[in-house]
Amino acid sequence: MLFLDFEKPLEDLYNQIAKLKEISAKNKVDVTNSIKELEAAIETTRGRIYQNLTPWQRVQLSRHPERPYTLFYIEKIFDNFTELFGDRQVKDDKAMVGGMAELNGMPVMVMGQQKGTNTKTRQLRNFGMANPEGYRKALRLMKMAEKFNRPVITFIDTPGAFPGLEAEERGQAEAIARNLFEMVNMKVPVICVIIGEGASGGALGIGMGDKVVMLENTWYTVISPESCSSILWRSWNFKEKAAEQLRLTSEDMSGFGLVDDVVPEPFGGAHANPDEMAEILRKYLVKTVTELNKIDAEERIQQRIDKFSKMGFYEETV
Repeated sequence: MLFLDFEKPLEDLYNQIAKLKEISAKNKVDVTNSIKELEAAIETTRGRIYQNLTPWQRVQLSRHPERPYTLFYIEKIFDNFTELFGDRQVKDDKAMVGGMAELNGMPVMVMGQQKGTNTKTRQLRNFGMANPEGYRKALRLMKMAEKFNRPVITFIDTPGAFPGLEAEERGQAEAIARNLFEMVNMKVPVICVIIGEGASGGALGIGMGDKVVMLENTWYTVISPESCSSILWRSWNFKEKAAEQLRLTSEDMSGFGLVDDVVPEPFGGAHANPDEMAEILRKYLVKTVTELNKIDAEERIQQRIDKFSKMGFYEETV
């Protein structure tokens, strides 16, 4: 079990339990009562920690190495998943995965960024940072979903689109912009779920939908706290302050009206009980897809356009 820095009190309690079990095994001593007391202390401590999380701590939780990623949710929530590859222009982008599947018997198209679960796969997946071909692959699958009348479900978890020179040369900005235009006009229901990090245009590139939702301990904003800190203060040392000022948590985004719903996570975060998190999300998706399917396509499109048009603060002058 991996603990974050603010979870140090929990780590100490778990270490005490491990030592007691070791003593019990070595000396044949009954330590049941002591372990029960420590387990009760763990629950109390976890409650105290997780009821008062700062924005930066939520950012840390969104990046937890044991947090479930896109392919985990696809495996747990959907049936008969068939992965599709390539953008039909350049190559297949491993940072973006997607394909056809069934959700509670309903045919859907599902896709999202995949970070990788260890060093080798993180390198293969480019840490979830998609190139232009990743966004073009996503759009190809969306247009296929539209052709076969399949609702689209996207999972967002990226520190941003890949910022390399080669990505810009192949049209990173155009690929993301094209997705925004096409997604807002999709004739099928589109549900976008932020399951981890939701940074910049990399997240927005698959984030225009009838429903845009965040898991409880995720973040969604134009720039990461570290990058914001380096721009404003020319140092990463102010990342905690940047996280607070960016107002990037699910609670903030819901308050601003930038996301439609916040899906609660299991006690201790999604990484504490991934199976339970998948089941919570599955129920939400089944309910939401069913509701959206009842709305006429043209009405859905207009509602989508109206929703995004109302976002932000601006003033028109003649």
